[in-house]
Amino acid sequence: MTDLTKMKIAEARDLMKAGELSSRELTEAHIAAVDAADSLNAYIVKTPEIALANADAADKKIKAGNQKGMTGIPVGIKDLFATKGVHTQACSHILDGFKPEYESTVTQNLWNDGAVMLGKLNMDEFAMGSSNETSYYGPVKNPWRATGSNNDFVPGGSSGGSVASVSGYAAMGATASDTGGSIRQPASFTGTFGMKPTYGRCSRYGMVAFASSLDQAGTITRDVRDGAIMLEAMAGFDPKDSTSVDIAVPNFEAALTGDIRGMKIGIPQEYHLAGMPGEIEALWHQGIEWMKAAGAEVVDINLPHTKYALPAYYIIAPAEASSNLARYDGVKYGLRDAPNGGNLDDMYYTTRASGFGDEVKRRIMIGTYVLSAGYYDAYYLKAQKVRQLIADDFKRAFEKVDAILTPTAPSAAFAFGEKSDDPLAMYLNDVFTVPASLAGLPGSSVPAGLSADGLPLGLQVLANAWDEETVLKISGVIEQAAAFSATPSEWWR
Repeated sequence: MTDLTKMKIAEARDLMKAGELSSRELTEAHIAAVDAADSLNAYIVKTPEIALANADAADKKIKAGNQKGMTGIPVGIKDLFATKGVHTQACSHILDGFKPEYESTVTQNLWNDGAVMLGKLNMDEFAMGSSNETSYYGPVKNPWRATGSNNDFVPGGSSGGSVASVSGYAAMGATASDTGGSIRQPASFTGTFGMKPTYGRCSRYGMVAFASSLDQAGTITRDVRDGAIMLEAMAGFDPKDSTSVDIAVPNFEAALTGDIRGMKIGIPQEYHLAGMPGEIEALWHQGIEWMKAAGAEVVDINLPHTKYALPAYYIIAPAEASSNLARYDGVKYGLRDAPNGGNLDDMYYTTRASGFGDEVKRRIMIGTYVLSAGYYDAYYLKAQKVRQLIADDFKRAFEKVDAILTPTAPSAAFAFGEKSDDPLAMYLNDVFTVPASLAGLPGSSVPAGLSADGLPLGLQVLANAWDEETVLKISGVIEQAAAFSATPSEWWR
């Protein structure tokens, strides 16, 4: 049998159903792989005992004929999903020692399906970052390296641990979250498939909040079919989340027909950026040709307010963050830094000063500023109006086309430290992903090629709200046409 850690979810599911593989075998192989991948720093907490217990329960479920899509499949969980009795700190010092007494709905749905938890995954602190360099537990290393180089590259963020674990064969799939591109951009950097569903498709209950009107759970897998299987298990209405929408969850795997004949694919002219690397532009053109070859009609469209998306996002998201993170004050849980002789205000000050990292502090201060008296109308309210204009742009576009095709990120993965000292350069990594996040639309990143340095590049597929099936269908066609078979060198083993 092939290396168990290199199997796809669908393949392992079918072998377990046929009785040719047990979840325990699969899980033991992945527990060893997690240990072997320590140098990637993808996992901050390993849960082998829980994993083996989950695997044994899954094997019983399969034997009884009650197998579901994710039964027996080993997965990693991003550290912002609450896991009962297990470390959940959003990779922040301020939540030191926090182990929730409740389970997030997304992870509970996976456990109900019979999935196996390998551990908690590293991420940018409170999901604030595009490179996984802001984690209290240190940066995650991209399993990919440039051709002929031993230099380390960032995996993207904030879901850096999620993509590194899947790309590095230390999980078959991973939960992730996307606020402004934190599923799609790291997927592009690591040659993995990232799927962000419509806002409201997956419950936010039990997710540590960054920006409540933007945060959405999603998946990282090694191919499109696996993403469809995992998303179906995670999604569904949840009365505990006021933003969860009561709409039926389709059979996402059934959408992978490979037939997109007659579909109209929009190409937004505003995504042709000045100074964009030629290899990104070339990959986009290649994607357009793949769409035409598959029988789709390519249509030029305009999304005129795209250029305002990043400025609007970096007002709205920090504003919501400053409100959400006000709860971390050292009183009820997590870090408490109370100086001798100090009063309550001193405890607040020292706890938050030592508990939050620089990027989180930067966004809290920006958010507090734009919400303050005299600036609310000038910044926050105006940004919300721009957000509506961006959503209206997409609404008009989807009256003409079935989906939109763009690059996922403006570059391949970059080296550690290359952009961390320049927040604006870092924020530009989200230039292609933020607009759809502001509009709450579903989107994916599909591995579609390699840069001149041998690093993965992705194409982004967007569709109308609640039409994840179209995203998955077109993603599958791109996957088949690209025939992306490159793999990292496994230097970490």
